[in-house]
Amino acid sequence: MTQTPVPFHFMRGGTSRGPYFNRADLPEDRDALSEILIAVIGAGNPRNIDGIGGGNAVTNKVAMLSRTVTDDADIDYFFAQVSVTDRLVDFGPTCGNILVGVAPAAIEMGLIQASDPVTSVRIRAVNTGALVEAVVQTPGGKVNYDGDVAIDGVPGTAAPVGLNFLDVVGSRTGSMFPTGKKSETIDGIEVTCIDVAMPMMIARASDFGVTGAETQDELDANKDLFARMEKVRIEAGRRMGLGDVTKSVTPKIGLLSKARAGGHFSARYFMPWTTHPTLAVTGSQCLAACALAPGTVAEGLIRPVDGSPTVMRIEHPMGEMEVTVTFERTDDSFNFISAGLVRTARLIARGEVMVPSRLMGAK
Repeated sequence: MTQTPVPFHFMRGGTSRGPYFNRADLPEDRDALSEILIAVIGAGNPRNIDGIGGGNAVTNKVAMLSRTVTDDADIDYFFAQVSVTDRLVDFGPTCGNILVGVAPAAIEMGLIQASDPVTSVRIRAVNTGALVEAVVQTPGGKVNYDGDVAIDGVPGTAAPVGLNFLDVVGSRTGSMFPTGKKSETIDGIEVTCIDVAMPMMIARASDFGVTGAETQDELDANKDLFARMEKVRIEAGRRMGLGDVTKSVTPKIGLLSKARAGGHFSARYFMPWTTHPTLAVTGSQCLAACALAPGTVAEGLIRPVDGSPTVMRIEHPMGEMEVTVTFERTDDSFNFISAGLVRTARLIARGEVMVPSRLMGAK
């Protein structure tokens, strides 16, 4: 078997990691691209032994970057979620954690010229059309990864990457509540089907027979829970207009409970067939919107907020995530305007990853 080298940067973005590619180095054809990403990650094996995947959904993510052709952004960010145990690639969702590394990676790749002392990059998420402004520390025109910002789920500290998410309501479906209801019942479970940055099916943890305080391992071991949630998720996806979602990672699942450590509420986030070790950046925005909007399953679980903008503290299995939300709300209406977060990223490695040459023929 002959192999072809493909340049890549291997980065941690937030609490996820994976390879970041220049889109121009990969085929446009989706089928050919899928086969290449499966080979890169080593999908189809629980250890991803024949690739650079990490045997977990949060370490099997891929970012592909290119200069945008529109006036409202600087970089196009195309995301792929590669399966661990199956030879599957999902191009439907985006990933907010991997997005944290997009601006640093674009600078490292030479797609963006850095300024001093910070560089602002407007990113268009190709998968959903959302716009995000990222602010990266670039003293002397070079990306700085060293800093004193800590995020739960990542050891140590690093330089901050500020993110401001714009135009994220109805990211996939065109509506915040794509079923036309703020709460509804599926298979005996009351749920909220909501689309803010990420389509989600959200329910109360207690309605699925769990407390919402369980660890990632405890939840992943509860096969009956996943079977019940998947049945509800598939019907939620159909009602949201997403079609047959049996092989799609969207809608994601969120289970809510009352906060236990001083936050506004506690959440367990599912990807959807495994438990997220912390919380997705996009998911945090959707959960915050659900918590703030009147009439959702979150009512009665959320510590009150003073007004807009507000910093919402969402507890997760390894700590908490803070999301600054700007919104407008009345007794019967809710308008989500924007969300801001501070995360961190780090360049781990760069070089070339080898893929079978026969897969590159379509490029």
